[in-house]
Amino acid sequence: MGQIEQGLERALRTRPVPSSTEARLRFLLAAHRGSTRQVAAVLGVSQRTVQRWVTMKPGARRPPGPTQVRAIEEAVLARWQPRVRARRRAQAEAEGFVFHTRARFGFAAPAGSSDDPRVRWITQDLPGEVARELFAARDAGAGEQQQTVILARALGHAYFRDWGRRAHGLHIAFSDVAFAEISIG
Repeated sequence: MGQIEQGLERALRTRPVPSSTEARLRFLLAAHRGSTRQVAAVLGVSQRTVQRWVTMKPGARRPPGPTQVRAIEEAVLARWQPRVRARRRAQAEAEGFVFHTRARFGFAAPAGSSDDPRVRWITQDLPGEVARELFAARDAGAGEQQQTVILARALGHAYFRDWGRRAHGLHIAFSDVAFAEISIG
């Protein structure tokens, strides 16, 4: 998962996801009304395996392996705050969002130009159309590169081109994203 994808995920949550594997298992059990059978079906393991992971008996408890830990994390992330995520996504698509990043950004211009690509700190309001495009790309399985292209086009239009009032026809360079934070609302 790239920086932009992580920024989108953080923006859609209002509370942190449980960090320990035990807390994540407790969440999955609560989400499935305590049914180890349903949790096992979600994770692709046997019911007895889930029972071993959550038992309180001394000596009977077995920790999940690395593959199972990743499956537990993915299952929790898919089920964490679904209504909050939907509400925040709808808000971003309607009202827009603030994008804050540190990345190499500028016009693909000859060396020495003041707009030559260089590492910049950028905080920019972006409209809801950009949010719709980003979420649609993410839902379609787009990678970090395609999301970077979407943001480059939007940042170039807002930051350098002053919403279409100047610098028409110049190509924007946006790469080397160090971090990406998205604020909704």
